[in-house]
Amino acid sequence: MDDLTIGEHTIPDAELEESFETSGGPGGQHANRSETVVRLRFHIPGSSLPEDVRHRLIHRYGETIEVKASESRSQFRNRALARQQLKEKLEEGLKKTPRRRKTRPSRASKRRRVAEKRARGEIKKLRQDPPLDD
Repeated sequence: MDDLTIGEHTIPDAELEESFETSGGPGGQHANRSETVVRLRFHIPGSSLPEDVRHRLIHRYGETIEVKASESRSQFRNRALARQQLKEKLEEGLKKTPRRRKTRPSRASKRRRVAEKRARGEIKKLRQDPPLDD
């Protein structure tokens, strides 16, 4: 087919490994003979993507990304669906997650927490048996 474009990066068609399988389940003779299921693999370390992009994808998905398309009865349509799924997965993997900002509890929330602890302690104290007088 064509090269796969993800943002500003292009993956040549030669770097995508495509295989076909027969679909399982009911469907009669046609399903048992036609190889309509498409399995598309992309081996990240051997790709032509820049080093930082490869590192981010390997960290997120491992060394190989694999998608399988079997929604349609047409091999051509499943090939297009598999490429779309791979493209979406790669785009998701390239998104930078924002760094978490450390936050502290506010003074009012600290007061509320301590007040709730005190109130809980009082409730527990009221449950105790009164001391015995001798």
